[in-house]
Formats: sequence, C-alpha cells, structure tokens
Amino acid sequence: MSRDEDSPVASPPVRGAAVGASADHRRRRFDWPNLTRRIISGVVLAGGTLGAVWVFSPTPDFWRAPFILLVAGGAVLLAFEWSAMATPKGGEGVRLATALAVLVTTLFAFLGRYELSGVAIAVGAILAGLAARRGGDMARDGAYGVFYIAPACLALAWLIQTPQGVGWTLMLFTCTWAADIAAYAVGNLLGGPKLWPRYSPNKTWAGFVGGLAGATAAATVMAALFMHLSLAGAALIGFVGGLATMAGDLWESMLKRRFGVKDSGDLIPGHGGLLDRVDGMMFAVMVFAVARLVVKLGWAH
Repeated sequence: MSRDEDSPVASPPVRGAAVGASADHRRRRFDWPNLTRRIISGVVLAGGTLGAVWVFSPTPDFWRAPFILLVAGGAVLLAFEWSAMATPKGGEGVRLATALAVLVTTLFAFLGRYELSGVAIAVGAILAGLAARRGGDMARDGAYGVFYIAPACLALAWLIQTPQGVGWTLMLFTCTWAADIAAYAVGNLLGGPKLWPRYSPNKTWAGFVGGLAGATAAATVMAALFMHLSLAGAALIGFVGGLATMAGDLWESMLKRRFGVKDSGDLIPGHGGLLDRVDGMMFAVMVFAVARLVVKLGWAH
C-alpha cells in the first residue's frame, strides 16, 4: 500500500520545514555522549601509551619494561577478544594457543630474535587452528587470529628499537589516533554518502577524507618536532598510514559482520573492545615499519 493510501489527506510538502527538519536531524545525529566517553577513555589510554613510549630506551632495561608490558598485555587481551569473537566453541584451547603465540612472538621480538618470532607465529597458528577445529569451530578462524595480531606486535617491537624508534612510534600512534578522531568528527558533522554501507553503515566519504587529512597533518607535525625526516616524506607516510588505518578499521568491520557481533568486546567505554580501538593501528604499523626500513636502508635518498 502506498503512503497516499495510508493517509486520507495528503499534506503538501513544505520546503522550509523539510530543510529545518534536516538540519535538526543532522544536529541530533551527532552522538555527543558517546564522543565524550570516547574522549575520556582515549585520553587515559593515550596518556599511558605515550608515557611508556617516551621513557623507552634500549638501556637500562628498567625503562623498556612499561612499553614491553603494554604491548605484551595488549597482545594477550587481543587474543582473548579474537577467540571469544571468532571461535566461541573452541574455549580455553584456542584462547590459550592464540595468547601464547602472540605473547611469545612479542617477547622474542623485543629480544631481537625475529626469526624465533616467525617460528612462534607459524607454530601458534597451527595449534590455534587445531584447537578451534577440535572445539567445533573453523580451523582457519583460529589460525587467522595469530596471523592477524602477532605480526603487528612484532613490527611494533622492531619499530621502537630502531634508531629514532621513539619518534617513529610516537608518529605512528598520533597518526592513527588523528585519523580515527578526524574521521569520526568530520563524518558525524558533515554526513553525506556512505563509504561502504554493506559492512560499515556509519562511515562516510567525508569522514574518510577527514581521517586522511588528520593523519597527514599529525605525521608532519610529529616529524617537525621530534625526527630527522623531511616534512614531505612525513606527509607521505602519514597519508599512506591514514589509508592503512581506514583499511584496518573496515577490515575489522567486515570480520565483525561475518561473526555477527557489533563490537569485539566491552573493555573500553565508548570504543567497545581493545580490537575496536587498535584495528587501524595494526595495519598502519606495517606501513610505518616498511617506511622505517626504506629510510634505514637509504632507499628514500
């Protein structure tokens, strides 16, 4: 039945009222309470993370401890979230295999034994896959959790231990945070066409462009303040890092849609789970690691 058939009297549309209603809708659509929760939890997380990065030094070992504990603890929490989301039938077996794999990978990486980190990833993925299949889940879902989390932890451990590693790591974090914040704020304020409604109905093209601009600006500012890196090079790294951040966010949205969950967990108010908070950074750190390697080897000159 059409709308005219539902109503005995059809009122003509009023253009001014429609415009006003549209404006009111845009104002109401911005989720200020959620933004407040996101800001508070984000400030707490950012403060601890930046402090751990800032005091990191190859020697003495005492000053390495906060960042190592931060990454190792985060890796284990990510493993738990992934197992609960992707392999709910697997139980403790998948959770333990995934957590041990990412933890051992991270610790070997901080010790500089990257070849052993690679072995830990391969063995851990096999064990997690077997545990998932034994519990009644798909083996690939169990194995993928290791491949998803562990390489990012390895890359992060390598990045901070390179020359100027603290500066590169600060640039990584600020770039991804700026991309997230700018995409969220611009997307909510401007609205407009959806970026990929099938998997992430709330993301818009406006937010996408805003996120790229935020990431590019943040990387440029960090390079100017803390690093021996050309501003043009930093802007390029920030732009590609912003693209990776958006890709990581969309990828996790696809995974959550596949597993039928809204959030990976409820650990962080306003954000959901830890995986919801660092999904973009897990992709961006690979870009920054490659960029750091290019600069380190002199290929950028």
